[in-house]
Amino acid sequence: MAGGRSGEEEGRNGGVPPSSDAAMAGVATGGVEDAYGEDRATEDQPITPWAVCIASGHSLLRDPRHNKGMSFTEKERDAHYLRGLLPPAVLPQELQEKRLLQNVRELETPLHRYMFLMDLQERNERLFYKLMVDNVEELLPVVYTPTVGEACQKYGSIFMRPQGLYISLKDKGRVLGVLRNWPEKSIQVIVVTDGERILGLGDLGCQGMGIPVGKLALYTALGGVRPSGALPITIDVGTNNEELLNDEFYIGLRQRRATGQEYTELLDEFMAAVKQNYGSKTLVQFEDFANHNAFTLLEKYKGTHLVFNDDIQGTAAVVLAGLIAGLKFVGGTLADHKFLFFGAGEAGTGIAELVALEISMQSHLSPEEARKNIWLVDSKGLIVSSRKDSIQPFKKLYAHEHEPVKDLLSAIKDIKPTALIGSAGVGQSFTKEVIEAMSSINKRPIILALSNPTSKSECTAEQAYSWSEGRAIFGSGSPFDPVKYNDKPFVPAQANNAYIFPGFGLGVVISGAIRVKDDMVLAAAEGLAEQVTSEHFDKGLIYPPFSSIRKISANIAAHVAAKAYDLGLASHLPRPRDLVKYAESCMYSPIYRSYR
Repeated sequence: MAGGRSGEEEGRNGGVPPSSDAAMAGVATGGVEDAYGEDRATEDQPITPWAVCIASGHSLLRDPRHNKGMSFTEKERDAHYLRGLLPPAVLPQELQEKRLLQNVRELETPLHRYMFLMDLQERNERLFYKLMVDNVEELLPVVYTPTVGEACQKYGSIFMRPQGLYISLKDKGRVLGVLRNWPEKSIQVIVVTDGERILGLGDLGCQGMGIPVGKLALYTALGGVRPSGALPITIDVGTNNEELLNDEFYIGLRQRRATGQEYTELLDEFMAAVKQNYGSKTLVQFEDFANHNAFTLLEKYKGTHLVFNDDIQGTAAVVLAGLIAGLKFVGGTLADHKFLFFGAGEAGTGIAELVALEISMQSHLSPEEARKNIWLVDSKGLIVSSRKDSIQPFKKLYAHEHEPVKDLLSAIKDIKPTALIGSAGVGQSFTKEVIEAMSSINKRPIILALSNPTSKSECTAEQAYSWSEGRAIFGSGSPFDPVKYNDKPFVPAQANNAYIFPGFGLGVVISGAIRVKDDMVLAAAEGLAEQVTSEHFDKGLIYPPFSSIRKISANIAAHVAAKAYDLGLASHLPRPRDLVKYAESCMYSPIYRSYR
């Protein structure tokens, strides 16, 4: 494996703790493992592409971390035995990028574009991330939602080479050994799934690996976390998806999903092995676990490990940021408004809890008081106190005194919310009557249709704007094209978790945080909302444009790191004077390096 153990930190300092003087000045240095000087070198200084020996010739061209394709200079071709192994032309990285983008655009389907980009990532890492960073708005829907959903459904058929680590029930008792098989030893972020609830598509078992792979590609492209510090993991405990069990190309265990003690023991072993192998400052992000496990795992490990659940905390932060930004223009504080959630699973209740926490902090109310203006509707109707004996524990906090209400439209008419937030995964559930009811109550109704993929969205952008007569403040989980209503253009805001988790992860890494606290998630939401301007809002946006995502992520990372330092949870000391500049200096750069 090219790069060696210590020469792997590709970013300017890769998020490892700096020297004291440099940290105080907000300047990046090489870090404690930078024995070969890769991280201390500026982009125009030569470095050595180390492996067990110096990578050269055919092996260098097959090493995605150091391969530059036709961008190797004449001098590099001679020094590394590449003469004759490449066509004679020398192409700058920018021209390679232009050619690849043209190739991507010529492919007919999103799935083919996804496969093309995943293949590029395995051939030329820096070029893949350069393409992503420079064309994020165009390529984000290809690398992640909505295309990644289709990729996971067909993962067995399109599988070419493993891109992460697979831990199955067969590995029980030897999970630590499996982790040690992964070639990288300094891991900063793990994204792990058991594949039981992939987006809105249900149980995809082992084929859920596309989600950790996609998430970590965004951690690097959008948040600057170094690729070698990112580890995608799928825990395969079987699947209850009969179609997959009968699919000859299915790549996972062909058995029903394990539950109970067998499942718990494997997860316990996994979490213990992560801490033993990588230490206590590796962020473990739980991804697309079913509701009954998602809350349990987060609650169980948050006091002993550095853990984060993007479906619960990440979704909550991005939605809270949208609400804070929207209310800048509606008027009043969060405490002045009512919020109705359609969907009371991990996303809906996670958002509700973070909104309640923000209300509590802003208005100095108790959590119980803060929850009173937050209402939830599940598949059986409005969650009210008379249902307490029959609902899950995490819903009981929102079981308020009210007569039973069976449907969403009636709940809107009774509660009169300012904001309607959908996370139930029920497509077209925000009907014309629902939107019109919200518009009759509010001059500017906030409509957030968060469910993924597009087929599961509660309504489209065009429906929200036309049924509200252009008055809706709209956000969605899936991307929608711009809409014109009465000759006025509207740009739908995508409440994409990719606004939050890359910057959040970077903030955790650069501060050396040892735990994730709710205040850090609030800080991420506030950091995002601060970057929404009146100019954005005039276009219908409650989030800043993705074109500036690296700047957005650096600001979020600074907010998260600052909160970690304030709470005494940061281990990288002393605290840098300018956390935004420090975050920017720690970001991985996809620019090619010169080789000796």
